[in-house]
Amino acid sequence: MNRLPPLAAVRAFEAAGRHENFSRAAEELGLTQAAISYQIRQLEDRVGMPLFVRERGRVQLSDVGRRLLPAISNGFANIADAFAALREEDADVLAVNSSVSFGGTWLSGRIGRFQVRFPDLAVRISLDNELIDFGRGDVDAAIRAGNGSWDGLRADFLVRQHFSPICSPEFIEENDIREPKDLLRVERLAPNDRLWTAWFASVGIGTPPPPRRGVVLDSQVQEASSIMDGFGIAMLTPFYWQADLASGRLVQPFEQLYLADSCHYLVHPEVRQGIRKIERFREWLHDELAKDRAILPPEVWERSA
Repeated sequence: MNRLPPLAAVRAFEAAGRHENFSRAAEELGLTQAAISYQIRQLEDRVGMPLFVRERGRVQLSDVGRRLLPAISNGFANIADAFAALREEDADVLAVNSSVSFGGTWLSGRIGRFQVRFPDLAVRISLDNELIDFGRGDVDAAIRAGNGSWDGLRADFLVRQHFSPICSPEFIEENDIREPKDLLRVERLAPNDRLWTAWFASVGIGTPPPPRRGVVLDSQVQEASSIMDGFGIAMLTPFYWQADLASGRLVQPFEQLYLADSCHYLVHPEVRQGIRKIERFREWLHDELAKDRAILPPEVWERSA
């Protein structure tokens, strides 16, 4: 006996459950609302329990439906990934998503070397601080910060997140900054961010700085632009700003780094392991990172506990 319910009914349930709206599910699947309702009734009869609660012309997932939907959605995503892998294994365009700070600095400054190394592969990079849903988009791989544990994804460690105060040389001179405690009295970008508290603690200033008003920007790219113009000091990742630090445009007044618990990983769906363009990108990333090992302490190149 076939234990699986009709695929059409399962597909109708997944779309309706995701939208919690039969009309939108019908539009997505190119069916009528009546057809969606019929398919779901058929599935509910098969299951023997209601999958939706119907009230005043609206539908919401029942408790049973909420338990069932994630497994169904993941199943369809895995099927889509399997077919995508067949279609795209030899495709010549690699789509990579990265956080704005990492992608807009270190990655964008080096990606041309990947093109030179693999001239048959083109790269499309998108920058976004939101998590990527591989089942809903056209991204092959992403660079994500976290603990390296995401269901259904292969996570390849790159580098541990780390931060230190950075500013312009003019700001150092104008504010007579000589020791870490001097930063308590100057203009700091995102002054109430926990990174400042953590860094001050790492240099022996255990009392958190008092809350204060200040400028908060969305990424290190924006913060660097601000401090290069002489406004404030920001908690940045020296790793990203090597060229500006080497040229003297920016200054890291103290060597002390705050090592965060999170790390950067290259991630992609497990079902796409072995895809040529992803594997070549992984190899290239590690080769490029190896060139920077000498400029930072060993702890940065080790996963956090």
